[in-house]
Amino acid sequence: MRIYKANILFTPSPEQFQVVEYGYIAVDADGIIEGVYATLPTRLQGEPLTDFGDSLLIPAMNDMHVHAPQYRNMGLAMDMELLPWLNTYTFPEEAKYSNTEYAERMYSRFVHDLWLHGTIRASVFATIHPAATQILAQLFTEAGLGALIGLVGMNRNCPDTLLNRTEEALRDTEDLCDSLQENKQVKAIVTPRFVPACTADMLQAFGELAQRCHLPVQSHLSENRSEIAWVRELEPESTCYGDAYNRYGLFGQTPTLMAHCCYTEGEELELMQRNHVMVVHCPTSNCNLGS
Repeated sequence: MRIYKANILFTPSPEQFQVVEYGYIAVDADGIIEGVYATLPTRLQGEPLTDFGDSLLIPAMNDMHVHAPQYRNMGLAMDMELLPWLNTYTFPEEAKYSNTEYAERMYSRFVHDLWLHGTIRASVFATIHPAATQILAQLFTEAGLGALIGLVGMNRNCPDTLLNRTEEALRDTEDLCDSLQENKQVKAIVTPRFVPACTADMLQAFGELAQRCHLPVQSHLSENRSEIAWVRELEPESTCYGDAYNRYGLFGQTPTLMAHCCYTEGEELELMQRNHVMVVHCPTSNCNLGS
């Protein structure tokens, strides 16, 4: 157990916000907060204590949707819509992560910047590359940060350098999950990029994997009108974009994060509510990308 003393901003629940002046936080050996106290209990008074004086101790940030390989592209081409932006900037950059030296260099900077800005938990998209994704998981572990990390599945409508077959994507995701089995901080998350980049067999395989191994799911939903129209063409049997995930077991059957959701409404919104799918709105991205 370690004790930290400071002026503490404390949120014991989403409805409560407390200030504990010159209070104490007790943290156990696993990094779990045991309690927040205005006066240190007698049973804890012999534990190691770090006194931060007048400093402010605040809850850390949690980033629920971030693309680690897009770190180098921050601020580029905000006048473009989603699909041209992916093809012009995102996909060429992600292809570079087949080089593990490049991956380690850029991922090291990414993880350091998360830490620097007080983000200690994140749900992360990596790339299709298993070796680079293992490097990212190791960097999070070494930094003492927590993450759900997804090895991205894409087997259509992307450059050949980023295509992975359904069997490969499934095997690589299972391998990532197995390698992180004993890791208390970093775990795997099933990550089909989005419906336009995944065939029905890939979506089905990912849905079955998520339910078989009790893994969470992350993807994108209704970010752009052109994207929504494309999904309607690719998945004509689905009643809405969200239903295209739901039909394959990727929409709340296990804990699910859907990013953006700019144009989610009606039936799709009701389906999200019914399945307890979590919206990750990403307001900065939504406002800046020319969609």
